[in-house]
Amino acid sequence: MTWTVPEVDRPEPPGIGAERAMVQTWLDHHRMTLLRKCEGLDAEQLRLRSAEPSELSLLGLIRHLTDVERTWFRKRVCGEDVPDLYWTEADQDADFHAVADADAAAAVAVFREEIAACDKAVAELALDHTFVHPRTGETMSLRWVYLHMIEEYARHNGHADLLRERIDGVTGE
Repeated sequence: MTWTVPEVDRPEPPGIGAERAMVQTWLDHHRMTLLRKCEGLDAEQLRLRSAEPSELSLLGLIRHLTDVERTWFRKRVCGEDVPDLYWTEADQDADFHAVADADAAAAVAVFREEIAACDKAVAELALDHTFVHPRTGETMSLRWVYLHMIEEYARHNGHADLLRERIDGVTGE
């Protein structure tokens, strides 16, 4: 039997509520939107690229956002010393480049595991928690990271929508 991305349960953000619950639910909504764009696709379909010369693929987006989650929440906000999963000094776009032989099922599982690890890492931190960005020296807040991640997912989910439509014509939210 061929593996396919399983069906996704996606939370709907509330219209009103506390700020932390709102930003968390919006982020979760966008995280699961990415997986929803991949529902029912097999590994080969996830590897399909958008159009030459772009190397953009759904599997690349999953791998990219896994590293983005880890970098912002665990490495920068929490200062954890965890390795990059796909990014390397030699190939800073390896998350997109190295999909031809990548294990798609494993990448989806790692994506879900990283989301859980990131949520756990910041669960007790206030949105006003600050950290210093290691490259720019700028002081930033966890609130900024949540808003940035929502924006990051929203942008890439637009890419994912176009990729999915190219693969099998499926469109929608």
